[in-house]
Amino acid sequence: MDTVIRHAQVVDGTGAPPYRADVALAAGRIVEIRRDPEAPRLTGRRVLDADGLTLTPGFIDMHAHSDLALLRDPDHSAKVAQGVTLEVIGQDGLSYAPVDDRTLPQVRRAIAGWNGDTTTDGEPAAATLDFTLRTVADYLARLDAGPTGDGLPVNAAYLVPHGTVRMLAVGWDDRPATPAELDRMRALVADGLREGAVGMSSGLTYTPGMYAPDTELTELCRVVAAHGGYHCPHHRSYGTGALDAYAEMIAVARASGCALHLAHATLNFGVNAGRAADLLALLDTALADGVDLTLDTYPYTPGCTTLAALLPSAAHEGGPDALLARLRSDTEAARIRHTLETTGSDGCHGVPVDWDTIEVSGVAHPDDPAVAAHVGRTVAAVARDRGEEPFAVARRLLLADRLGTTILQHVGHEENVRAIMRHRAHTGGSDGILHGAKPHPRAYGTFPRYLGRYVRDTGTLTLPECVAHLTGRPAARLRLPDRGLVREGYRADLVLLDADTVADGATFAAPRTPPTGIHHVLLDGRLTLHHGHRTDALPGRVLRRA
Repeated sequence: MDTVIRHAQVVDGTGAPPYRADVALAAGRIVEIRRDPEAPRLTGRRVLDADGLTLTPGFIDMHAHSDLALLRDPDHSAKVAQGVTLEVIGQDGLSYAPVDDRTLPQVRRAIAGWNGDTTTDGEPAAATLDFTLRTVADYLARLDAGPTGDGLPVNAAYLVPHGTVRMLAVGWDDRPATPAELDRMRALVADGLREGAVGMSSGLTYTPGMYAPDTELTELCRVVAAHGGYHCPHHRSYGTGALDAYAEMIAVARASGCALHLAHATLNFGVNAGRAADLLALLDTALADGVDLTLDTYPYTPGCTTLAALLPSAAHEGGPDALLARLRSDTEAARIRHTLETTGSDGCHGVPVDWDTIEVSGVAHPDDPAVAAHVGRTVAAVARDRGEEPFAVARRLLLADRLGTTILQHVGHEENVRAIMRHRAHTGGSDGILHGAKPHPRAYGTFPRYLGRYVRDTGTLTLPECVAHLTGRPAARLRLPDRGLVREGYRADLVLLDADTVADGATFAAPRTPPTGIHHVLLDGRLTLHHGHRTDALPGRVLRRA
């Protein structure tokens, strides 16, 4: 045996009650689980004493934004220290493949607020990353190599991003695709799935994905269904019209026959306080009707996005340069302001923006003092200090930071968060943005927060229930035949944690603080975290659609 884990309290990822066992690993797999305390001891080259610890499958982050981080940072402790062994990237309809020479610079600028686009020393990312990649196959092959050529710190799975596909086929125009353009999008999605993507994401409050009608999404989801993948939409509203937006995505799933996974399935803003029961009833009806449906959430009330994403979709038409030109025009800026503050923009989920809830969490140009000074403050607070209107502050920041500003949006409701995480279709996703001076703490704290706050402290979930939400259930959605459970023959993606002390350390004031209570993490049987410290192991790879 390579490794023997002795005296573990096993929570196996199925939701079943815990049991005591010794677990033996060899060649990256679980080869024996011995429950009988009278049986001879298992022996191995390494022995991990798990007395007092709980053994679980590795956690699966169903909504991650590590698309560049996995190519830059071989340590990746933000996720490894939480017990994460698999991240699903390519989210919200925007990522780095498939692209061409025209669209790659547009994609990089559009999601610089999520992923950054410079190295730590301020040099352009192209100086250290291979931005000659064009296809999904290219990107996945580059991911397999990892930041040093030796592999990844976690496994990764990729979703074909619908908005990126639409950029290639249609551009940034707010119009339906022509038949020829739709055919090209079908081909691009099919290529990406054949090359290993597990499904398709869409970002329907982000341009250009939000310009797509349901008929387009249905046609592309038919392609996804034919290849055994799933659709993961960031739907059209999490505020006014949120329940209609959820129903719309369920209707697309019914029409296309495609499996549906609802991204960060929250109900935010004042209009949705206490309405989780309405959403859950909608989901239950769909499940009873046979819709293949799952969802993910993060265990926090504030959301996180880019400042530019709040603007009305009409302002984005034509791409980033066209948006910047509109912001420079006093006439166009006045129109944008009216939509944002009075009628409610589609980018802000139909709700008039409350600048007191918009906190700057990161900027693309931290070396510019005029830009960096906004980090950690709300737009309204900056405006009050300067004697200005909040929109004037936001407008100047967007122009100075070239649309790269990331924000926290304090608009959630704790009662909705708890109710939704209890649902039988629920899984965990951090939606973690690792870039920026003060990122959302969910990037560093999601999984230990579930186990500490929502299992031990509040009793919202039992430990076996919660572990199933974070392991076995997401593995089933991804159709992974040998991951997500502590079971003989399965891959040895495992976490050893102290259920009495596990907790998130990350806070809004100190968002990169590591968690406590997670002792060891193994990926394919290799220790990536040992006694709470990151090892140099890089056993991760891309898990391609079977």
